[in-house]
Amino acid sequence: MAKAKKGDRIVVKLRSTESAHFYTTEKNKRSDPARLELMKYDPTIRRHVMFRETR
Repeated sequence: MAKAKKGDRIVVKLRSTESAHFYTTEKNKRSDPARLELMKYDPTIRRHVMFRETR
């Protein structure tokens, strides 16, 4: 069997703007070249805050 192609997906780290907490996720760098910004839950401060992609 042939090996499956991984594609253009890369692992990125989303760091909180309020604390040092981070999440990891994947994104398609070809269809979304800009940095990700998502509202996610920060368990350190126990509320939803903006998380930005760091490289």
